[in-house]
Amino acid sequence: MLLQVETVGVCGTDAGEFTHGPKLFPISVRHPVTGHLGPMIPGHEFSGRVVELGDAVEGFAVGDLVASAGSSPCGSCRFCRRGLASRCERYWSVGLNRDGALAEYCAVPARSCMEVGTLGLTREIAALAQPMSIAVHALRRAGLTGDDTVVVVGVGGVGAFAVHAAVAAGASVVALDLRPERRGVAANLGAIVTADTPPEYVLGSTDVVLEISGTDAGMRTALSCLGPGGRLVAVGFQKGPLLLDVIDLTLAEQQLIGTNGVDPATDLPDAVRLISAAAPDTWHDIAPTVIPLEDVAAALGAIASGDGGPIKTLVSPRP
Repeated sequence: MLLQVETVGVCGTDAGEFTHGPKLFPISVRHPVTGHLGPMIPGHEFSGRVVELGDAVEGFAVGDLVASAGSSPCGSCRFCRRGLASRCERYWSVGLNRDGALAEYCAVPARSCMEVGTLGLTREIAALAQPMSIAVHALRRAGLTGDDTVVVVGVGGVGAFAVHAAVAAGASVVALDLRPERRGVAANLGAIVTADTPPEYVLGSTDVVLEISGTDAGMRTALSCLGPGGRLVAVGFQKGPLLLDVIDLTLAEQQLIGTNGVDPATDLPDAVRLISAAAPDTWHDIAPTVIPLEDVAAALGAIASGDGGPIKTLVSPRP
């Protein structure tokens, strides 16, 4: 279906592609599923209003405000048939593998969208559903329970949502980040402890660790916190190979778990529920302003360089 784009979130992936890419964008090599080749419009975290429906689309009406998960599993491969859509053999994403939402209009698969206007979400908050879906999926991969202690390494564009989702599930959350302002956000979201280095009591004792910083130091910190039977979920993209003493995993029966993408059918509804259940001002510290489209290049450069700024940068393509 065709959406008039309302609000778009830009993230580290977008910034990396803009400043150091292409790595994911099919600019030089045609994408095997979407067929896209050449210059591309980014934008995979977004909300929009339905302006046109495809012939087979059901459950939506023109004028609906929707949140998009961005991704599109095929629904028919061996993984999709087993309910493992994030491992789909033909998985692709709007704004990563085909033109996205940093434009006035965007065509998007209806199966990756959810109507959110009737839940009271604003167009700005609705754009946060996709990064919350990433956090939800990571915690699902971790097998999170309400009895778990969780360490989140990196309170950025996914880490902040992971803190909120884990707290909402009843877990005790320790949030680690080098920036004091981000530790403050984590505290407001319910983390019981925030610090720049792990407190001694979590070392070698944590049930679930989410490594979201994507740094060598972050991964070393994550491994140091992991307890017997613990699950470490690698969310952030590591820049290179990592030396790992696997015998520690073996002796302590620990798990190192990868996570990538989302399952729109399960992760997006849970993400929207978490976002809509919170007070609207919960998200102000994460995404305090909306910038115009003409300022997006400067914003992407600032994200890539790590020059402070809000956790989540939102963009309005509308004039």
